[in-house]
Amino acid sequence: MTRHDPISFTDMDPKKRRVIIVGGGFGGLEAAKALASADVDVLLVDRINYHLFQPLLYQVAMAGLSASEIASPIRGILAEERNVQVVLGEVTGIDLAKKRIRIADPDGKADLTESYDWLILAVGAKNGYFGHDEWERYAPGLKSVEDALEIRRRVLLAFERAERISDERERSRLLTFVVIGGGPTGVELSGAIAELSRYVLAKDFRSVDPRRAKVVLIEAGPRILPTFPQDLAQSAVEQLSEIGVEIMVHARVVAIDEGGVELEGESADELPGLGAGRERKRIPAATVLWGAGVRANALSSCLGVPLDKQGRVIVERDCSIPGHPEVFAIGDMARFEENGQVLPGVSPVAMQQGRYVARLIAAEARTERSAERTPFSYYDKGSMATIGRSRAIAWARGVKMSGFVAWLAWLFIHVFYLIGFKNRFVVLFNWFWSYVSYKRGARLITSTGWSPTAARAPDCLVPELPPGTEAALAPLPERTPESVRSSQRTPVMPTA
Repeated sequence: MTRHDPISFTDMDPKKRRVIIVGGGFGGLEAAKALASADVDVLLVDRINYHLFQPLLYQVAMAGLSASEIASPIRGILAEERNVQVVLGEVTGIDLAKKRIRIADPDGKADLTESYDWLILAVGAKNGYFGHDEWERYAPGLKSVEDALEIRRRVLLAFERAERISDERERSRLLTFVVIGGGPTGVELSGAIAELSRYVLAKDFRSVDPRRAKVVLIEAGPRILPTFPQDLAQSAVEQLSEIGVEIMVHARVVAIDEGGVELEGESADELPGLGAGRERKRIPAATVLWGAGVRANALSSCLGVPLDKQGRVIVERDCSIPGHPEVFAIGDMARFEENGQVLPGVSPVAMQQGRYVARLIAAEARTERSAERTPFSYYDKGSMATIGRSRAIAWARGVKMSGFVAWLAWLFIHVFYLIGFKNRFVVLFNWFWSYVSYKRGARLITSTGWSPTAARAPDCLVPELPPGTEAALAPLPERTPESVRSSQRTPVMPTA
């Protein structure tokens, strides 16, 4: 097959300065849209061709929605922004000194090297396993469409296998679902599985009663939802208990395999019946899901700049990386401290940072000089977590809600921030139908082609110029890998 030389986006308008945005998530898209009227050319790079509305990803995992209902093509979203171009590919190398990046072609046939005047890195985060990446094989997390479809496959397949098994011990294992992590992701997943088994699937099987399913939510800390006020977290505990979710706190996961989960408690008070000391307990379970935390995308390690224990780039007050004011890191991949607190890895933070960085770049492009930058300031409009049908908690500017009212607020806020009228209409209709009928239309067991990604390392290749321009580049600074720990995701009310 003939190898064709790729087009260089660098030469499309040499009179304009260039902004490259890596990542088409919440932060990257907001930055691209905010730069639409600026006197710059924008190139947005992403390894997938769609923007994913991650707050509703668990609905795909629990057969409530189809993946296409919470995703929109990036090209379609930016079709009206005439100074924005989109390229499909994965950034595998960044040369900060020479201001250029390497973009790997999905087919491996036409890699690109592109230069920039400003670079916005918004590549998000991955599932984090406290240094035990081997656990991902047995306990997938929830960060991508592939993750959601694999979780859906495993959950539905567990019920199908239980229908064919006569051995009560094995059937019990098949009908035990363990969710690790008491943050919002874990609460959403455990509540959704409980409702799926008790309402949606209750009448669909003959040999097994899905309502016998056991859902266990495990948290290593003293309580679930630690970022919420104590009374709201307790309300969540009560609402989860109403639908049959068993909650275990002070329970640290020490092993995960194909047979289940092994836990270690601090004392007999934390895990009753174990006796004194750090004794262990095993929960036989065919399906284990991970909601305990995330870590920064591996591209962060290619920059040769200081990172925190979660692999996030430690950014300056203007979201730039140290020593490179023209390069910004935003969203989940950035560690930004404000008033002594690290901002959470949630969509409103990324969106606000994307717009803030775009304003800085637009101003500097307009004046052709770098002025003093006003530090970024995050405006927190609140947090919410859904538990199930008519069950949720919400906390916004001192106002607390729980139960049906919080669930309605959660529903309409998330529908409003979906991209595209068709998606909003379809999601709202599907939710209404599920609410009145207890039916879900995306209960398909399909081959997903899923594979673990937590241990996948970046290429970190040095960008190469086309032949005949410059012979060689200095290698990127080497960096010793740091240990990775997880942090909880706290869904925050999306902001405009």
